[in-house]
Amino acid sequence: MDPLLLSRIQFAANISFHILFPAITISLGWVLLYFKLRYNRTNDHAWMQAYFTWVKIFALSFALGVVSGVTMSFQFGTNWPGFMEKVGNIAGPLLAYEVLTAFFLEAVFLGIMLFGFRRVSNRVHTLATFLVAFGTTMSAFWILALNSWMQTPAGFEMRDGVAFPTDWLAIVFNPSFPYRLIHMLLASGLTVAFLIAGFSALRYLLGDRSESMWKVLRTGVAMGAILIPIQIFVGDQHGLNTLEHQPAKIAAMEANWETRSNVPLVLFAWPDEEARENRFEIAVPSGASLILKHSPSGVVPGLDQFEGKHPPVAPVFFAFRIMVGVGILMLVISWAAAWFLFRRSTLPRPLAALMVPMALSGWVATLAGWYTTEIGRQPWLVTGVLATEQAVGPVAGSNVAFTLAGYLVLYVVLLIVYLGVLIHMARKAAKEGDNQPAPAVKDHPADQPMLAGE
Repeated sequence: MDPLLLSRIQFAANISFHILFPAITISLGWVLLYFKLRYNRTNDHAWMQAYFTWVKIFALSFALGVVSGVTMSFQFGTNWPGFMEKVGNIAGPLLAYEVLTAFFLEAVFLGIMLFGFRRVSNRVHTLATFLVAFGTTMSAFWILALNSWMQTPAGFEMRDGVAFPTDWLAIVFNPSFPYRLIHMLLASGLTVAFLIAGFSALRYLLGDRSESMWKVLRTGVAMGAILIPIQIFVGDQHGLNTLEHQPAKIAAMEANWETRSNVPLVLFAWPDEEARENRFEIAVPSGASLILKHSPSGVVPGLDQFEGKHPPVAPVFFAFRIMVGVGILMLVISWAAAWFLFRRSTLPRPLAALMVPMALSGWVATLAGWYTTEIGRQPWLVTGVLATEQAVGPVAGSNVAFTLAGYLVLYVVLLIVYLGVLIHMARKAAKEGDNQPAPAVKDHPADQPMLAGE
């Protein structure tokens, strides 16, 4: 019943559930815009069928993201009052900017995307789709600015134990922000790529051979095949930035117990923090030095430099390897699917069956990456400024445990319902194919009905 531990678990549960849905909406908005622009250019109704299928999923994801985000905001006051007391002068405005410049934009124009296709011109409907996509990206911009500042704070000064901003440009564009923003945007792109590809693969296995299914499947596979090599490169650059500004996190990620040269790349091990050694280690000699210092003899900081001030090793170590392992799997499957789709114009059923569970691979990789980032920051809530234990509120552990149990039950139910809706939509779309009903867009230049058979 330790209030600190329970409050950390509760916030982790909330953010784990919440991040699943922005990971979809950030990129899915741009995919919807792509579908709409393709329809405008070609007048191929299959693109509009794809749009109307996925705009429903976007709306559902957006709603769940908003609801779960509200509970996180409340926890700043109920569970972590020390956070806002000490750094609220910086965190408050950044959160407000996100609401003013992003959330309002998404909320207003999402209504036009969903219900305005018969009431506004085709050009206005396309503009609304763009503004919603832009709003989701701006939301990521401000949230990542705050999170990055917590990792690598800059542009402030302390007065009587309270942080005051001195340079907002330095606060927003802090040393780790560009890497984190690009890394997260690419993660969202990969999440959506494998989601729409896996969704379409399920339709394929159910017998759907419609044009809209093929177009969405090719779009998802192409996105995944293109973005995953870029993400690997950006992840490497992000790692080098983290080595410079948060070496303790890198030491935990690599389970590197002492500062030395020729540090091996540990593929698998069981880190023993009490003995300060790795059990059952499988490693590549000098691999970590080569990756982090670009030299086999490069000296990599170890955990011995951060006695008492480094994160728990095992969670960071395993989370990082899960993220990397899923990324490698994404690379193999997306390139294999791209070869079959774009060279042979077909998709083997075993590969399609493998792509269905890969629809959730983006979620797994994103969560593993966030656990690496957030647990790797410990024992700090704001690096070098505010320790986690200093921010927790005076709430009884029993009260936190009760609300935590309620959150977990609710989130499990909502997640099951969400996935159930996606499966139901896939089955319905597979059954109806290109004959599924979809409303006409007002004032489209071709002025034709949505369905060829209408």
